[in-house]
Amino acid sequence: MRIYPHFLQGTVLISLSLLLVGCIIADPHRSAQKIASESGLISEEFDTDPFPIVTWQRIAPPVHSLRVYIEGDGFAWKSRTTPSDDPTPRNPTGLKLAAADKQANVFYLARPCQFIGPPLPAACRVNVWTQDRFSPAVIDAMNEALSQIVLRYPGVKIDLVGYSGGGNIAALLAERRDDVRSLRTVAGNLDVAYVNALHHVTPMPAARSAIVLAAALRDLPQIHYSGDADTTVPPAVARRFQQAVGGRCVRTEMVSGMGHGSDWAAVWPRLLAQGMPDC
Repeated sequence: MRIYPHFLQGTVLISLSLLLVGCIIADPHRSAQKIASESGLISEEFDTDPFPIVTWQRIAPPVHSLRVYIEGDGFAWKSRTTPSDDPTPRNPTGLKLAAADKQANVFYLARPCQFIGPPLPAACRVNVWTQDRFSPAVIDAMNEALSQIVLRYPGVKIDLVGYSGGGNIAALLAERRDDVRSLRTVAGNLDVAYVNALHHVTPMPAARSAIVLAAALRDLPQIHYSGDADTTVPPAVARRFQQAVGGRCVRTEMVSGMGHGSDWAAVWPRLLAQGMPDC
């Protein structure tokens, strides 16, 4: 494992986003659009069953590969006991990572109901971004949105990147799809039950957790980045996942000076320049 230079609800479920609200901004929708437009990312909303999924993309055909970014849990809780009425992230780290990626073909997936409205559609109930944010229905919707873009480019191969809770979803999608050629996570919550236990939060019975299916990813090249200052999803989570995957294709990297909500986009081009593990 390399170390890079500097660069909960007691009994009520709390989203990890509450632990790292980060940059609080007056209009997160407008701020996200500015981040995207400055890097040439164009917005498109995908209808899935039953949730709308907002995406941004920068694609230049012919498309042989597509780097896909999946956002974190967003602003799911106003306080330890009060859920948010809009899960749109105040610090959209996943979008910032996509914007920092200079590859020709980049596709970003927000989580269900983020960057939608107001008003939110009827399917966007509070449970979607709180206790059910890793439920089968949510994973199916994310997979459906990804399949919609892939259908436009037959034969395309996908490189998945997930931030925080988006890392869990990225790994779950990698396990079920046959067009994924690599996986990267940044501060990824790859072991949902373990992280919930660390923060003494209520278990989520419907949650799908990547670590349960880790062994199925044994032959997939993957890197899992953690910040040594991250107390929300500490480096132990990535190490546990690496052990569960096994084999030569998985690597963990700890980045010095980085917390969960730090400016990961600033170091992302350098991290992307690494080679993937040799399998």
